[in-house]
Amino acid sequence: MSQKILVIGSAGQVGAELTLALRQKYGVDNVIAGINKTSLLPELNGGPQAIIDVTSRQSIKETIQKHRINIIYHLAAVLSATGEKNPDLAWQVNMLGLKNVLDEAVANQIDRLFFPSSIAVFGPDTPKERTPQCTIANPNTMYGITKLAGELLCNYYWQKYRLDVRSLRYPGLISYKTAPGGGTTDYAIAIFYEALKHHHYTCFLNENTVLPMMYMPDAIRATIELMEAPTQKISIRSGYNLAAMSFSVQDLVNEIKKHLPDFQHSCAPDERQKIADSWPKSIDDSLARRDWGWQEEYNLAKMTEDMLKNLKTRI
Repeated sequence: MSQKILVIGSAGQVGAELTLALRQKYGVDNVIAGINKTSLLPELNGGPQAIIDVTSRQSIKETIQKHRINIIYHLAAVLSATGEKNPDLAWQVNMLGLKNVLDEAVANQIDRLFFPSSIAVFGPDTPKERTPQCTIANPNTMYGITKLAGELLCNYYWQKYRLDVRSLRYPGLISYKTAPGGGTTDYAIAIFYEALKHHHYTCFLNENTVLPMMYMPDAIRATIELMEAPTQKISIRSGYNLAAMSFSVQDLVNEIKKHLPDFQHSCAPDERQKIADSWPKSIDDSLARRDWGWQEEYNLAKMTEDMLKNLKTRI
């Protein structure tokens, strides 16, 4: 049976690039871009699209059945900083939306389903260095709470219904293709735009803040590799720890200055500093490496060079 893939949240930071990568791999007509009415993207116009409201089960059901979907990547979510401004919306989209997708996946006998988790599941009492796969998880943001609850819900649907659901705890993701989307780690995207446009950036985190990060090409590859791994290789049904690099704001500034010597920065921490302080500094992802062979390709230097090269042609 050929794969008919639905990417819910195709207009988001991860969803847009994942949709294009899946279309390149599986064929344009086999990957449906699930979007909401306000998020049409020109780059997705080359293939099939479906307007989906994740808070409506009927909307999800109609799309699955119309396109004969058998694999779902469910990426629609309200991110950390935005979620703190509108926690009710975050709960509706992140929790009700996920449960609707899980229920329709069971009802329509979906083969595999991907759910993106996050380092936001961790909290102030979590070990900060090489955070283990199984550890204290006491998130203090609505986004983190919904991601942790989502992990538990996914594991429940695996245990109860044998729905083949798979998940990654994404670190901060950096991309030159999509603009920052309301996340606490998005300074690491905005800084490149400001460095090239204005030669100065005021960061909303302090310069010593260290967070786990990943370049988007690695994140997209990790997602597809996880979904393609044999079922017997998957030992975690909540969310795999995933890592590539960790760096501070100052580390990133220093790397950018190697390419743009006149770049200057300042720091004016805001409410996002408290969120960042509750998250890990580095991640132990040994289970992902053991189970399905995860290996990153980009470090800080390689990522910085590639970001600047590509953004110069876009700005």
